[in-house]
Amino acid sequence: MMLALPILVPLATAIALHLLPQNSRLLRIVAFAGAVMILTIAVSILVTVERHGIQVLQVGSWRAPFGITLVADLFSALMIVMVGIIAVAVTGASFAGVDPRRETFGYHTLIHVLLMGVSGAFLTGDIFNLYVWFEVMLIASFVLMSLHRTRAQLHAAFTYVGLNLLASAFFLTAIGLLYGQAGTLNLADLAQVWPARRTPGLDAALSMLFLTAFGIKSGLFPLFFWLPASYHTPPAAIGALFAGLLTKVGVYSIIRVFTLLFPDPAAGVYTALLVMSSMTMIAGLIGALSQYDLRRVLSFNLVGHIGYTTVGVALWTRAALGGSILYLLHHMLAISALFLVSGLFLRQRRTTDMRALGGLYQSQPVVAGLALVPLFSLAGVPPLSGFIAKLAVIAPMIGVGQYLVAAIALVVSLLTLLSMARVWDACFWRPAPAAPAGPQPRLGPAILAPIAFLVLLSIGLAALAGPVSRMTMNAAQQLLNRDGYVRAVLGDEVARAAR
Repeated sequence: MMLALPILVPLATAIALHLLPQNSRLLRIVAFAGAVMILTIAVSILVTVERHGIQVLQVGSWRAPFGITLVADLFSALMIVMVGIIAVAVTGASFAGVDPRRETFGYHTLIHVLLMGVSGAFLTGDIFNLYVWFEVMLIASFVLMSLHRTRAQLHAAFTYVGLNLLASAFFLTAIGLLYGQAGTLNLADLAQVWPARRTPGLDAALSMLFLTAFGIKSGLFPLFFWLPASYHTPPAAIGALFAGLLTKVGVYSIIRVFTLLFPDPAAGVYTALLVMSSMTMIAGLIGALSQYDLRRVLSFNLVGHIGYTTVGVALWTRAALGGSILYLLHHMLAISALFLVSGLFLRQRRTTDMRALGGLYQSQPVVAGLALVPLFSLAGVPPLSGFIAKLAVIAPMIGVGQYLVAAIALVVSLLTLLSMARVWDACFWRPAPAAPAGPQPRLGPAILAPIAFLVLLSIGLAALAGPVSRMTMNAAQQLLNRDGYVRAVLGDEVARAAR
């Protein structure tokens, strides 16, 4: 039953928020309490999985592959914990104030519907249900992006939903072809029956369809252009939620589906993924260096660093995949914190154009100190978590002889340092080009606490790099050894009979 709670809790919270009277404080308290419950349950699931192995829930007691299956291995459990962490930060940010119009239109309810979709995607053991949870996320995120209905937000929302619907069409087409050949959609069952039923041509076509669908959703090159065109338009808290979670569901899906269904590292799709990951790193950082709006800079940096999270599965080694999972955890904390920081400039200066910012180091030293950690962690400056995560990604590249990809990753890391140094100089260090008009809003504990929460966790990730790295390596081992997943879902007798 515990595995269903990360889905049921945000669902129940969303229903409660919809039925409660429109009292801002009450809505914020309930939304935050729901997020804290998600995080508490997620930590409990992670501890259980680490101690007792992969956990499975057969909903309604229908045995797999006939019923709905929820599965938590180490990778899923880690991602559910990250859902809880970002949920706490984003709902906590609402105590600093939310546009009353957005609150009236269901802002808090939609956040929890989105959290339900993300949790469902991370826990599902069925590829069709993965598609269903993608659509739940798409609906909630589309409404959140367009909730205030400014022209820029509506344009971004239509771009966002149009490209994601195209990804859904590719995904659904691949599912239909897969079911027609295999006769099952349960991931563990597919891992067993697909090797005997696939043909080389169909295998190649399906792997490319899945890569295209998940590549759009995760923001891989050349499919990423919708992301920097849309993520800078919603409020900072929504941007933090999207940046921290939505693209990571695409990355999770690549890792989950490819390790179960296409376990041949010599296949052409892995070469394509390696090239796409490398080009994503380059394109994202070149785009970031050409921008002046802080949130567009962060959006392009988000794209560039997706490449670090997908390259591990392309290399198909335990060290490389474990490094990518570690990088995923680091990046979710850092990029979410930075999107929340961008909201401080909107409050202080009513703009995120870096040419009009500056001086926050002197006027708000606490804010500058908080922002310094995720900025330079993203750049990979030691001893921050970004340095440890990048080392965990790049070292396996050298170990398997991928020197060109390692060189690209190192160059992109230097470009990230340049991009983050530029942000630090423009936004914090140099004097403001003009004195801000009128009194500046006070940045109290309510707005700083969510950023401090993510920053402290990022520092904790660096301090506990050894245990966390061992956990991500164990997660990678579970992913590359499909038999454990199959046995946990189908049972030892079924798995042995299939062999």
